[in-house]
Amino acid sequence: MRPAGRPRRRGSARDPGAGAGDRALRLGRAARAPRHIAGPRRAGAVGGVTVAVPVGAFAPASAWRAHEAALALAVLAIIALFWADAADLARIWWTSTTYGHCLFVPPVVGWLVWQRRRELAQLTPIAWWPGLLGVAAGGFAWLLGDAGGVALLRHLGLVVALQGAIVALLGPNVARALLFPLGYVLFAVPFGQDMEPPLQRVTVAIVMPLLDLVGVPARVDGVLIQAGRYWFEVAEACSGSKFVLAMLAFGTLVAGTCFHSWRRRAAFMLACVVVPVLANGVRAFGTIWAAELTSIEAAAGFDHIVFGWVFFALVMAGVLALAWPWFDRAPDEPAFDPAQLQGPVRHRLDLLPAALLVVATGAAAPAWSVAIGGRAQSLPSRIYLPDLPGWTRASLSRTAAWEPRYLGADHRLLGRYVDGRGRAVDMAVAVYGVQEEGRELVAFGVGIDERWRRVADEAPVAGGSVTRITAPGPVERTVATWYRVGGVTTADPARVKFETARARLLGARQGAAALHLSAEGRQARETIEAFARDLGDLDRAIDRTAGLD
Repeated sequence: MRPAGRPRRRGSARDPGAGAGDRALRLGRAARAPRHIAGPRRAGAVGGVTVAVPVGAFAPASAWRAHEAALALAVLAIIALFWADAADLARIWWTSTTYGHCLFVPPVVGWLVWQRRRELAQLTPIAWWPGLLGVAAGGFAWLLGDAGGVALLRHLGLVVALQGAIVALLGPNVARALLFPLGYVLFAVPFGQDMEPPLQRVTVAIVMPLLDLVGVPARVDGVLIQAGRYWFEVAEACSGSKFVLAMLAFGTLVAGTCFHSWRRRAAFMLACVVVPVLANGVRAFGTIWAAELTSIEAAAGFDHIVFGWVFFALVMAGVLALAWPWFDRAPDEPAFDPAQLQGPVRHRLDLLPAALLVVATGAAAPAWSVAIGGRAQSLPSRIYLPDLPGWTRASLSRTAAWEPRYLGADHRLLGRYVDGRGRAVDMAVAVYGVQEEGRELVAFGVGIDERWRRVADEAPVAGGSVTRITAPGPVERTVATWYRVGGVTTADPARVKFETARARLLGARQGAAALHLSAEGRQARETIEAFARDLGDLDRAIDRTAGLD
């Protein structure tokens, strides 16, 4: 329950602190000592009162100005060093509907710091060399992301490096005072894309019983729902991931500023995850039901307006309204007690050397990246699909053309094989001498052609991942996928990134290839299994075909 009265402020929360040497403020008449000055501070004198205020109550403004200037220059230098990723972050914030909430993170962090300004003024900033470890950790994360082509790690590394610079140039006491704002900065990193497939399945699981409840006949195939007269795809954009991510950021802000109790914080955060997931399922159901009652065109407009402009705001307001009576932190309560952050600090540095070390530490990662870059593996000028006993080459299907998408590949092959029983398999190979930004085996928009839609993931075949896809027609196709990187064959995109980073960082061979085997029809899986068996050792087959041996 919300407390009936305002909590009494603790004297130490506004206590200017203790320091050596006092100065006296002489007032013309007796007066009550200000509440924010803790303890008795009156010196008796006829006709006047002496109030002693410690000299160390507030850090000298000149000290803060010097450290703020050094920090500003260091931050600008780090952003310049990682300019491509800083610009990429800003582009994602501005253009991505999934990560639009990231735009609000910098101003929110600025507001959180501003709320702490009076307490921060009572702390003394210092340069602290252990903070350089944070800069180094950020640089290392960025280097791993750069080597493996993982944008998430590059963006995270940039943010962590900036956090480390703040700790190094303001010291541990100020960093502890800014712990929540510093942590909240992490919401500026676009993350959570891997949530989309499971959230798609959850949305389907919510929609189907609701359709049955209102009497709309429906059947489901993976993420495709046939309801009444229409087919609907619960696409990645319909998974509700952007709703969940925005609510996580909003919920963390509310939990950190409106609650003391960790139990209440946990309960509120749970609501911020569960409620948007359920609400998104209801939204998807409403779209399908509206299409059944009216038309698909009207439902599409309804979905855009309700979800984009009204629905999310209503759900957010509803969660906040339900939590409001349980807030247990007063709005004007100080965020921290400066008196508890006045302890001595070891491992100090002079400010100028500290600022230079911050920049030098941040520059180490991009310098190493330049040093190890450009080591492309030599590839043959031409590569060929293999001849396989029992299978003959045939013309590709013209009913629904299929070709995996690999931008900037050094070599690409696509061919069809048919056996004596008339079973047909399409074999596609893409090869890179070296992977770079925009030239990768695993990335958004790479792999299965965008004309096709993923229906469902199925059990692996010979260690390869299997996906069922469909295209207008309708035509259904099953695709098995393998990747070959650094001498390792895998179907796991995360393993691809790891092996790519390992090969680049350790100077190993950086050639990489993707193999897809695809077939149409109900017997597609059995056909792919038979072809994979006849290929023999997949490691050797991929190396020979791609020219990596």
